[in-house]
Amino acid sequence: MDTVRLHVRVEGLVQGVGFRPFVHSLARRMGLAGSVSNDSAGVTVEVEGARGSLDLFLRLLETEAPPLASIERIVSREQAALGEREFVIARSNGRADERTALVSPDMATCPDCLRELFDPSDRRYRYPFINCTNCGPRFTIVRGVPYDRSATTMAPFTMCAACAREYADPTDRRFHAQPVACAACGPQLSLTDGRGHELADDAISGAARFLREGRILAVKGLGGYHLAVLAADEAAVSRLRARKHREEKPFAIMASDLQSARCLAELTGGEARLLSSPRAPIVLVRRRADAPVARATAPGNRYLGLMLPYTPIHHLLAHELRSPIVLTSGNVSDEPIAYRDADARERLDVIADAFVTHDRAIETRTDDSVVRSVRGVAMPVRRSRGYAPRPIGLARSLARPVLACGAELKSTICVAKDHRAFVSHHLGDLENYEALRAFTEAIASFRRLFDVTPAVVAHDLHPEYLSTKWALEHAEAPLVAVQHHHAHVASCLADNGVDERVIGVAFDGLGYGTDSTLWGGEFLVADLAGFERAGHLATVAMPGGAAAIREPWRMAAAHLDLVYGADAPRLAVAERNAARWPAIVDLAHAGVNAPLTSSMGRLFDAVAALLGVRDVVTYEGQAAIELEQLADPVETGAYPARFTEEAGGFELRTADLVGAIVDDLLARVPTPAIAARFHNGVARAVVEGCRLVRERVGIETVALSGGVFQNVILLDRATDLLEADGFAVLRHRQVPCNDGGISLGQAVVAGHAADRA
Repeated sequence: MDTVRLHVRVEGLVQGVGFRPFVHSLARRMGLAGSVSNDSAGVTVEVEGARGSLDLFLRLLETEAPPLASIERIVSREQAALGEREFVIARSNGRADERTALVSPDMATCPDCLRELFDPSDRRYRYPFINCTNCGPRFTIVRGVPYDRSATTMAPFTMCAACAREYADPTDRRFHAQPVACAACGPQLSLTDGRGHELADDAISGAARFLREGRILAVKGLGGYHLAVLAADEAAVSRLRARKHREEKPFAIMASDLQSARCLAELTGGEARLLSSPRAPIVLVRRRADAPVARATAPGNRYLGLMLPYTPIHHLLAHELRSPIVLTSGNVSDEPIAYRDADARERLDVIADAFVTHDRAIETRTDDSVVRSVRGVAMPVRRSRGYAPRPIGLARSLARPVLACGAELKSTICVAKDHRAFVSHHLGDLENYEALRAFTEAIASFRRLFDVTPAVVAHDLHPEYLSTKWALEHAEAPLVAVQHHHAHVASCLADNGVDERVIGVAFDGLGYGTDSTLWGGEFLVADLAGFERAGHLATVAMPGGAAAIREPWRMAAAHLDLVYGADAPRLAVAERNAARWPAIVDLAHAGVNAPLTSSMGRLFDAVAALLGVRDVVTYEGQAAIELEQLADPVETGAYPARFTEEAGGFELRTADLVGAIVDDLLARVPTPAIAARFHNGVARAVVEGCRLVRERVGIETVALSGGVFQNVILLDRATDLLEADGFAVLRHRQVPCNDGGISLGQAVVAGHAADRA
């Protein structure tokens, strides 16, 4: 039988996921000869044998690939056979002129490693850095591609003889697992004070003892440091809040396993799957009334941010404690997570009583991801560990590479070239030096890892965003300014692999409009090339500007004045803020330091204040989040709102919604019913606005984006109503609908602008 040789290129997420060992095993099983190697674009396979066997080999490459692999493309070409007899794993080829290989996200400890971790007969028993090709650190330790040990922060650790045998054995689960190590040759864990002095011989048992004593620990994980206390310890949680300067924003909680998680929250099937998935995100779940957690963990919040252990360190600590712990980002409020040891000691020493740390360096700081389960599918709220830097496949290849600088809040950056967009991990809010440094580090890292030299740089229209200022001052390529809400809609299109004209509904807090006013309740007709504003919410003053974001009662005052003027009824919100109410109303009238906005997010704030939910917020989105939680889930009533025609589009009369709310308040209707009727009214307004656009332009696909659509009640009900009316609905699945997805939208808009240039 004639021997045929193929040169096979495999592109996608195929490095650091056990793909070469899989190919090696598959080829040997089929009696084929040749080699497999990493290169800077993916994996190359040279394979020869009978033609029928090679055809089957190519099919099985896709159908039997390792669970963490994601194949984008397999290209093969025939060449002359060499008469080889063996199949081997060859050295990687790191040619710098074609670096397009993908970098895998970090993955939670797999079941096999977990069994070994707690097996007294295993040589890695209780070793805090156990991993294999199916789990462990990837993105946070990689310094370059191809993904080999020498290009990671594991390079200083020379494998012992036993680990080297596993690494070289094609039948072993750790065959070519780059972070492979054991207690004899790998990283070591320690419990220290802020000066680095060791406090216990056994770091895990010492850490557990400290937590039981009510102390605060800084714990070094995959992408940075966490701060930990026992979740049931009211005094310890309150002390952590005070030291961290985090007034009310909920803390994440780590349960030891799924059974323990069910004692804390009423889990749906989708939420349980997300919690126990290899990505192991924080999942927002409805808390049980009897959950054994301190009130200060999530004050006034019906939901918990819940996660399961995802590193061996976390598993060991959870096993030792047998009770849930708070595990929140290792930072002072509003700063990025600390990830370098010296910086962590300097910044966290005023918060933490001790440090659980180790000597494996973190290359890239990466916060935990946060998701919600919507109809059994993950909706990202914060996309980071476990998800980044997995690329977003684009519907159309870009002619030139792009760097997109994102927005101000929930910052991410994006580099894109060809048919892929790489959205960074969550960087935080660009409001201080540390956050700006994280932003510039991410740009440098992503450009290096994915070999992107931007031919165009995208930024937001807002002139005061630090991301915009950075682009204007540092960009070495032509600039493209992308309107904020167009970027939201384009992000949703790219998220869904769609390249067509749609009705875009973009509801958020604020975004700079093309008319230099503050938008936020927008109906657009948009594609990746451009947009037009078809309609929007009626504008209202923001008395005091940014102060109205921090104090939602100001928005309530502005809306009441707009509806009733001097005849506004005296409601409880006015009584609570009586000392300043007249001055704020006057400010709205004068239009001085009271910019007009069409923001849906600010309308939610106003309604929250009207219903007595929240007059002042301590974190972004707090009033709207608590208003959603107040809403009665079985209430079907909906407040009507009219649309009026204006030059160039239509306007949604928010005065109708506010007036109906006031009528129900005066009639003493329960506030949960009012909150639900408001949500239902907004959902119906979304459909009515989309109908108006459809009548004008004939489009029947709607893209829902912007941070307001993190509200699951609104998202669910708007989706149901739109689909019942014949619309196809696009929503976010890979990147957040909030400003964390803005950089993706900027990238595809700028990329298509570059195509036309």
